[in-house]
Amino acid sequence: MINWLIEWSLKNRVIVIAIYVALALAGYYALVKTPIDAIPDLSDNQVIVFTDWAGRSPREVEDQVTYPLVTSLQGLPGVRTVRASSAFSFSMVNIIFEDNVDLYWARTRVLERLNLVTKQLPQGVVPTLGPDATGLGQVFWYTLESDEMSLRDLRTLQDWFVRYQLNSTPGIAEVATVGGFVQQYQVDIDPNKLRAYNMPLSTVVEAVERSNNNVGGNVVEQGGEWAIVRGIGLVESVADVENIVVGSQNGTPIYVRNLGEVKLGNAFRTGSLDKNGKEAVGGVVIMRYGISALEAIENVKKKIEEIKPGLPPGVRLVPFYDRTDLINRTADTLTWALTEEFILVTLVNLIFLAHFRSTLIVTIPLLLAACRVPPDVYLWDHVKHHVARRYRDRGFRPRRCWNCCD
Repeated sequence: MINWLIEWSLKNRVIVIAIYVALALAGYYALVKTPIDAIPDLSDNQVIVFTDWAGRSPREVEDQVTYPLVTSLQGLPGVRTVRASSAFSFSMVNIIFEDNVDLYWARTRVLERLNLVTKQLPQGVVPTLGPDATGLGQVFWYTLESDEMSLRDLRTLQDWFVRYQLNSTPGIAEVATVGGFVQQYQVDIDPNKLRAYNMPLSTVVEAVERSNNNVGGNVVEQGGEWAIVRGIGLVESVADVENIVVGSQNGTPIYVRNLGEVKLGNAFRTGSLDKNGKEAVGGVVIMRYGISALEAIENVKKKIEEIKPGLPPGVRLVPFYDRTDLINRTADTLTWALTEEFILVTLVNLIFLAHFRSTLIVTIPLLLAACRVPPDVYLWDHVKHHVARRYRDRGFRPRRCWNCCD
């Protein structure tokens, strides 16, 4: 068999060269397009469904939300298993698919099934899909810092400006907010005043909900022109809430301000972000599944430079976790290993084969692979790192390698 293959190759050199060139081009294309990351992603091929049901116990969430979702999603094609967990006012369902199933095809199938199962859930409960990312997608963290603005103002800036800008970056699945306080309009009702006006609390709640809305009307024709009739009721300040009419007594309107105090406050929270012993407001940038981490981080950095002029005076966007350095150090290790292999393979082939062209066939792919890995300024530090591992007892510790020499 080997003799026949060699004979056929010698007689059909053009075909052999064409096959070699095609394989080389395909390999180089795969080498260039392969995403580079420092951490191998071994997570399951899964789609996560989140469902909020405020104020309900885990038992109620399990019986009325989690169980209908699990029983309905188990019949999807390609599903390996379905895992679920129920907590206070919260449900999370993990649908794990087979490894050969495309992630976005799986998300489409889940969405189709959710449209049907939503009718079985309690009123107002709407399940949502998690981001198209994995647990290793957190590639960039940052904080918003200011000496003048409060944590509530920084949180508002993060939620309504910075987050939306970064979320439009190519390769980014989601930008989550961490820390700070969510701004709320809070109405503190005095029970004695409610009793004095003989008004139940539910009436006040309904009036506030009904008033925080813009209503569209019809048109009025005047002089051949249409004048649009609209009802503007969207709350924009504390005064707007105070002037909401709850009812009337003897022809006199009763406003919210007559029943209690309206103020800006902070929403209830269950966690915070601590940076160097001080509370901060930050964001977590999560990249999409299958995207190169280096490209995603570079796109985020470019976007940050674009939005910095739009930030209020004195506000700084400070990165405090960036996976770029870790990826570059990992790539340096791979570059060093490929370089060593290139040198050793070249020497062995030259010694035993004594044929330069045969040696090139084996060593050129290794050389291209070594050149493909992005270089980093810490390559020499990694050389010293290997020396330090051998002579660590002598007290030598290389610069910038204190995390990996222990």
